[in-house]
Amino acid sequence: MSQHPIANLQAVLDDGVELGIFPAAQAVVLHKGMQVFGGVAGNVTGDTRFDLASLTKALSTTALFLRLWTEGKVGPDTLVSRYFPGSPVGDAGVTVADLLYHRSGLPPFVPFFAEALKAHPELLDAACSATLRAQVHAEVVHAAAATPLDAPVRTKSAYSDVGFILLGDILARAGGAPLDVLFHRHVAEPLDLKARFHRLSDFPADGVTARTGAMRPREPAPGQESLWKDVPSQPSRPGEVDDDNAWVLDGVAGHAGLFGTAVDVARFGQAVLEGVAGTHAAIAPGPLWHRALATDPLVAGSTRSMGFDSPSKGHSSAGRFIGDTPPGAVGHLGFTGTSLWVDLRRSLVVALITNRVAQGRQDLRIRDFRPAFHELVVEALDLHVLP
Repeated sequence: MSQHPIANLQAVLDDGVELGIFPAAQAVVLHKGMQVFGGVAGNVTGDTRFDLASLTKALSTTALFLRLWTEGKVGPDTLVSRYFPGSPVGDAGVTVADLLYHRSGLPPFVPFFAEALKAHPELLDAACSATLRAQVHAEVVHAAAATPLDAPVRTKSAYSDVGFILLGDILARAGGAPLDVLFHRHVAEPLDLKARFHRLSDFPADGVTARTGAMRPREPAPGQESLWKDVPSQPSRPGEVDDDNAWVLDGVAGHAGLFGTAVDVARFGQAVLEGVAGTHAAIAPGPLWHRALATDPLVAGSTRSMGFDSPSKGHSSAGRFIGDTPPGAVGHLGFTGTSLWVDLRRSLVVALITNRVAQGRQDLRIRDFRPAFHELVVEALDLHVLP
């Protein structure tokens, strides 16, 4: 029997490892609820957990917002000032929706970890107390709330980790439990996910984890080279979150910190499809999913919905086909080399998970690999031309 073209994706993953684009990868493709491809490359298995980086924003923070919205504990119009009175973001009238749409005016990134490590170098000690880690968590959240805005609220779309750090704290307080507990209770258990946070004060993490960076703090990402200096450093343990701000937040944050497999990410993508269709309300009913996934109605040209992105025109990580036909697609990327795209018209879910940062943050070839991979998926399934 001849091999189905979708099976050729395994060779593409293997090529990615051979070319040094990433040391390891997992990928899962679902079409109409059925798995049509699953592959691994490099020295990992299908059970190896990867640092999902900013996929945390979708799988954990946005999903928890939808759950708590369903329960009436928080909503799009909830004012940030309820939780952070007297803060710049609170005084500007920023809402939870503004944070989710990345239109709050907060900057994309602030190296909160740098000041935290200077003030508390003992954080680098594996035996650092849970009490100190909790204290630093509170200090970093306070610093995030005190961050001045870069622009007036609702005037532009500007991706912001700072906003999602605040969202993580807001949801934990609204839900009455730590973020990792809420994620396990409201997302992982209902969707049968093995994904979890790796809390530093409850280490070591169980299971096998794909490696990322070797030092703490990590090397600066491109464009961040001048943002901090003279920060104490030392080798970090395998299984610790790659993102330094998430690390000083004890590994549990609204913007990063989740570890999981491609199967986990794909199952969440399928839950998005079923939520939109109204066939599965484990996280939220269909009408709330529709409201959440609609493109930002206030900022012209924004590709953002609540906690998700959509393919941009031109060179999109989703490739030329995913999202090219209404009602489009939603997804998210992660800095460590992870991505999720959900094509709502094609009932297609593509989870591509790598640890490309393990060999340095300066190599950006993943930007070309992602769209090529997604285009091959659509072509292999003969979905590139829709009726």
